[in-house]
Amino acid sequence: MAAQRRSLLQSEQQPSWTDDLPLCHLSGVGSASNRSYSADGKGTESHPPEDNWLKFRSENNCFLYGVFNGYDGNRVTNFVAQRLSAELLLGQLSAEHTEADVRRVLLQAFDVVERSFLESIDDALAEKASLQSQLPEGVPQHQLPPQYQKILERLKTLEREVSGGAMAVVAVLLSNRLYVANVGTNRALLCKSTVDGLQVTQLNMDHTTENEDELFRLSQLGLDAGKLKQVGVICGQESTRRIGDYKVKYGYTDIDLLSAAKSKPIIAEPEIHGAQPLDGVTGFLVLMSEGLYKALEAAHGPGQANQEIAAMIDTEFAKQTSLDAVAQAVVDRVKRIHSDTFASGGERAKFCPRHEDMTLLVRNFGYPLGELSQPTPAPAPAAGGRVYPVSVPYSSAQSTSKTSVTLSLVMPSQGQLVNGAHSASTLDEATPTLTKGGVSPEQRSAFPGAWAASLRTNAASFEGGLMPPISRTPFLPLRQPCLQAVWTSCPIQPLPALFFRSHWREWASAPACFHTLLKLASTKPSCCL
Repeated sequence: MAAQRRSLLQSEQQPSWTDDLPLCHLSGVGSASNRSYSADGKGTESHPPEDNWLKFRSENNCFLYGVFNGYDGNRVTNFVAQRLSAELLLGQLSAEHTEADVRRVLLQAFDVVERSFLESIDDALAEKASLQSQLPEGVPQHQLPPQYQKILERLKTLEREVSGGAMAVVAVLLSNRLYVANVGTNRALLCKSTVDGLQVTQLNMDHTTENEDELFRLSQLGLDAGKLKQVGVICGQESTRRIGDYKVKYGYTDIDLLSAAKSKPIIAEPEIHGAQPLDGVTGFLVLMSEGLYKALEAAHGPGQANQEIAAMIDTEFAKQTSLDAVAQAVVDRVKRIHSDTFASGGERAKFCPRHEDMTLLVRNFGYPLGELSQPTPAPAPAAGGRVYPVSVPYSSAQSTSKTSVTLSLVMPSQGQLVNGAHSASTLDEATPTLTKGGVSPEQRSAFPGAWAASLRTNAASFEGGLMPPISRTPFLPLRQPCLQAVWTSCPIQPLPALFFRSHWREWASAPACFHTLLKLASTKPSCCL
């Protein structure tokens, strides 16, 4: 394991090694690139996207999530996402670790990432210093003779390679305990479902001059806390903690606002919060880049962005059927609010001429998602049989409420298939029964399309050429009753005959075909003929 870790750390030519890490499918991500608006309201991208994120799980069930907000390029965010994964997911964390162990590993990981990045630009910095020494002293660059143009072009390239920094918020879920580490201004929220509604808690603190703890830390280094708070921005950024940014780390003595510091004032040491127990918690974790909540604050004013974003996520949970869709819908909504505010020309328009990249990561903890979230209890199977629950959503264009109806497919005990015949049952015994769990006639009438007639209308074409002739089908004893049960019981608009024609052989061999068929019908009704 140690050799593998060293190989990954030394392998700059393989920036995509994290593609092989298992993704966490209990989380979703949404994003939008930066925009600057012209007077006519049209938006254009100011610079290439600089945000990054990760959502991985290790073989020992350690979950790692991160959102990274970059500036002056995406080199640092890409580096951090790659290297931090190597420092945390290659055996460094396990269920046996105590809270103190996890904190130590997180601190060490951020320290290694910071030092590794600064070391990675050593050669570029050395070349930059060498080229600068070849330029005439005291002569502005725009007045240099033509023979220095190649040096100037190379210096610009090197500057792009070494510039930039990143803010990071990282969450580790281990043994059902949550740890959050942050550097900068990205945020982590824990949203819990309670009897009083959704409880929203920010788990980390913004590292800015509005943070009294940060002001105290900087004042202890000899800096003027009052002046720092008044200025608010340090070398183009509000954040007082950053990864990378060699100019501030190496050259702070040449910066008027920071020159009195006894040691580096801008650091990459994370604040770690946790362990937060998650036993019995129903809700979701939110990691978001500064650009997301800042865009909403620009449009609506400061103070309520966390609650507004949590409420948007809650709303999208009820509408969407995937976590990626939840996160993306919220990002799109914030983006639209921001652009509409600018276009309105109202009081807040002056705060919305542009927004930065926006990234939102949502990790679910049992929160009901969309129409598939709350199936009714399945009936008990017949003696010797098995139950295959199938959750089928129904909705109408006139209603936004959630209705979830569960169909349970009860399969009898099955013997072997011998030459296409079921050796342990007769034709009637092999016929599955679809029971409509808890569906009243009133509910049934609300379904989009007739309960049974809509499917029977295609019966003639189903038996009349679109399927292979029944006499040629060796699996008739099992296949025909299965299809007939689905055909007459599924409350969905007519299913595509082409689907039956393409996949008829599958129905004979696997009871799971019913789940597949109903899932297709419920999620893709537009493909029906």
